[in-house]
Amino acid sequence: MPSAENKHGYGFHPLGAWCDTAGEPLALMLRPGNAGSNDADDHLELLDQAIAALPPEYQVGHEPGDDPGLVRHHILVRADSAGATHDFVSGLTEANIEYSIGHPVDSGVREALLTFQEEDWVEAIEVDGTVRDGAWVAELTDLMDLSTWSEDARLICRRERPHPGAQLSLFDTSEGFRHTCFITNANALSIDAAALELRQRGHARVEDRVRCWKDCGLQNLPFVSFTQNLAWVATSLIAGALLSWAQMTCLDGELKKAEPKTLRYRLLHVAAVLVRRGHRLILRLDETWPWAAALRRAFLRLRTAFP
Repeated sequence: MPSAENKHGYGFHPLGAWCDTAGEPLALMLRPGNAGSNDADDHLELLDQAIAALPPEYQVGHEPGDDPGLVRHHILVRADSAGATHDFVSGLTEANIEYSIGHPVDSGVREALLTFQEEDWVEAIEVDGTVRDGAWVAELTDLMDLSTWSEDARLICRRERPHPGAQLSLFDTSEGFRHTCFITNANALSIDAAALELRQRGHARVEDRVRCWKDCGLQNLPFVSFTQNLAWVATSLIAGALLSWAQMTCLDGELKKAEPKTLRYRLLHVAAVLVRRGHRLILRLDETWPWAAALRRAFLRLRTAFP
């Protein structure tokens, strides 16, 4: 469930969480414009909303203080460094939720990197198992005091050759690499650092979710009133969920991964006529429309899924 923020609008600061496996928005919050990006209370409230949006069987064992043995479905929460607060991590741990959260490259991390042996870096990997060119991974857990995070916290660092235009710190410039870190409580030590780094890298998909969120009405909040904008945010959540489920249930090919602007042009705005024949309603499409067949298949799949 990646989370992200979007600061467009009349002084408001929305916060959102998505189900990464389905692309479905689970929870959105509208906050005042001066709200901090690393406000642990807001993150915990958003987490509660996101968990409540899951099917009941997925919620079992994920209430604060629940016995870990009650968990029936494993949940992983990923976030950027805005989520790297002790209160948020503590809330995740109490709810038996695994986390993988960006960690700032602070003075402690830099000191650990300076003492790390060059030969201990391992090559980063891609989803298909091949080597990721120009990227290496290291585990700094034994070189850092992570006791304030959680009992089984691990710190992983990736270094990579900077791409053109990358923003580098003075430390990155002197080392010649761009460094990023994250903390995780993955308790299976058999999972190596490269595999954990690959999993955390999937958090980048949240940028796609934010872009789609904007296309569903959050590009700009249209009202001055907080209450009116709150209703607008709720409507955008419904729109995003409907599109996500339509793609999972009804669409295939490139439309299954298309963004809202593409779906709007190819499917949602197609000219059609609704006619009645006997006791049936028939939707007549323009046969010359390039995506008429895809829309027809979508309706057939919808009727099959929900007879």
